[in-house]
Amino acid sequence: MKITKLGHSCLLIEEDRVRIVIDPGVWSTQQNDLHDIDITLITHEHADHFDIGSLKTMIANNPEVQIITNTSVSDKLSTENIPSTVIEADQNINIKGILIEGIGTEHAFLHTSIPCIQNTGYFIANRLFCPGDSFTVPQKPVEILAFPVAGPWTRLQESIDYAVTIKPKICFPIHDGIIKTPGSYHLIPPLVLEKIGIKFQILEIDKEYEF
Repeated sequence: MKITKLGHSCLLIEEDRVRIVIDPGVWSTQQNDLHDIDITLITHEHADHFDIGSLKTMIANNPEVQIITNTSVSDKLSTENIPSTVIEADQNINIKGILIEGIGTEHAFLHTSIPCIQNTGYFIANRLFCPGDSFTVPQKPVEILAFPVAGPWTRLQESIDYAVTIKPKICFPIHDGIIKTPGSYHLIPPLVLEKIGIKFQILEIDKEYEF
């Protein structure tokens, strides 16, 4: 599996010649220049994960792309006449030999006055789990975890504990576009994770990594 971080929570994932983009939001633009994309996954409707302008550009560049998301995002896409396939918690789909499973139902808690929105994490090819904005724990082993490390709904301590709970073989930080100097921020997780055998890998933007 090859993974390229495009920014914040937006990733390009390549597995068995299938190219997948997840969460094309407003804090990354590189997805707008990609071609030969087979699948786009969208975990939830917040703008840092779902930018309709960016998505339209991606569709123009990749007219055969299949968009997979949950009901709340699909409803928004319908108003733009953009077709999508709904895959939510406990549902799955196999596209070109790649299994994609929906896991989880709600965005992490923000505040008592703010209703929770729908959030669906996606497990890709039985290897990589991208939870979106949640701390959902899959009921199966996770080899590679993309875990959110910052945001108005989490603290770094909670994020590290999430990775400890899941115990992947390797994890890398996402949802860090909000951090002014993420390099220094990422010094803390390996102090905890690597002691218990979890490799912590920082993905440089636009650099391809093979797992």
